[in-house]
Amino acid sequence: MASIDPRRLAVLLAVHRSGGILAAADELNVTPSAVSQQIARLESEEGLDVLDRGPRGVTLTPAGRVLAETAERIEAELVEARKSLATLSGDVSGRVALGAFQTSIQAIVGPSLGQVRETYPGIEVTVEEHEPDDALRLLRAGELDLVLVEQDEEAVSPAPRGTHDVILLDEPWRAVIPSSFATPTQAADLADARWLGAEPQTAAARALQRLARTLGGQLTMVHQFTSFETAYALVAAGEGVAMVAALALHQDLPAGVEVVALPGLGSRRVIARHRQNRREPGLAVSAVVEALVAAAGRVELG
Repeated sequence: MASIDPRRLAVLLAVHRSGGILAAADELNVTPSAVSQQIARLESEEGLDVLDRGPRGVTLTPAGRVLAETAERIEAELVEARKSLATLSGDVSGRVALGAFQTSIQAIVGPSLGQVRETYPGIEVTVEEHEPDDALRLLRAGELDLVLVEQDEEAVSPAPRGTHDVILLDEPWRAVIPSSFATPTQAADLADARWLGAEPQTAAARALQRLARTLGGQLTMVHQFTSFETAYALVAAGEGVAMVAALALHQDLPAGVEVVALPGLGSRRVIARHRQNRREPGLAVSAVVEALVAAAGRVELG
């Protein structure tokens, strides 16, 4: 068996990430015929099919997955080498547009910015507050370079093609109750309580749906909140109890509110997502991701 040409592996990886020959050709700035030829040569040299070609596009065969994973490792090593060389020359610079939701900005993004300025003065980070769905749309459109999004533990899923996820934090959900309530010791103690409804499609809403299934029925839902500050105000007014992520508790709470850690509430994952292809992530985005990971590691969840 001849040695594998790394350039053909890069073409295979582009096909996998983009989902097809035509899209890979656009990404690589070559003709579709050139992409097909490189794949055909790879298959001929290895004596194995690397793509399943169907009416809905192409997918990797088992052999193709092995080679694509190898290509990803090679790519990662080259990125690390470029980062090391750029650091030695002091040449990591550029603008990074970062979109994140409120609690992640407060607990992770904000504390990371000082490290970026100190270590990489040539990087300019612009922060925009967006709800996760909006941030992901802007990432796909190329208007953001990096986004922070949330996932309930039950809704954790792989990053879409052409993107890459870096786990920043797994944080527990907490119950926030009026101080007048008897303090619960398990989630089942709140099965008959009135729960404040979270905005649909958010991690908090999915966590409430999961809790309802765990408790074997429907929760009684009242009101609906978007910000955790709204939830605290309603809890303080005795309107119900709320499911709140630990990061949202890094602030002073109103009087009349108690926070309870209960087994069975589960956790929320905060991830950083960026585009991944031959050109991305750039050195500046990678440097910001490293700073976010370091800042997340210093978060005290309590």
